[in-house]
Amino acid sequence: MIELKSILLVEDNPNDEELTLTGLAEYNLANDVHVVHDGEEALDFLLKRKNYVDRQNGNPAVILLDLKLPKIDGIEVLRVIRSDEKLKYTPVVILTSSKEEKDKLESYKLSVNAYVVKPVNFQDFIKAIKEVGIFWAIINEPPPGCLRKV
Repeated sequence: MIELKSILLVEDNPNDEELTLTGLAEYNLANDVHVVHDGEEALDFLLKRKNYVDRQNGNPAVILLDLKLPKIDGIEVLRVIRSDEKLKYTPVVILTSSKEEKDKLESYKLSVNAYVVKPVNFQDFIKAIKEVGIFWAIINEPPPGCLRKV
């Protein structure tokens, strides 16, 4: 039996959220995806604050993080993740429309695990999400302490 690992999707665009969940669902990877819609909510989830104080212990196996987010941008979310002892080894994949060199450089300076530019074409977007999902939710061995679902 394949062991599914938890995914945190941080996405403020409803269309991109739907496409991402559709891509993950095609390989049955969408049943343990937590979705948040801005950087503040992402940090609340990860740090178990406010509405997430009672969530299950453990970190997601991977965080799919958009950069252009309301309240707190993705770079700042990544900075907090990498500075927190309980979160710093959690894999983070930037999933963004930004091809800006400064965004890529800053993400890699903060030890992002991958930087994926969202394809514009629907089929290419779905294919990219499937490949990201398969690698990070099934193939990759996450650090100790991630949430798992069998």
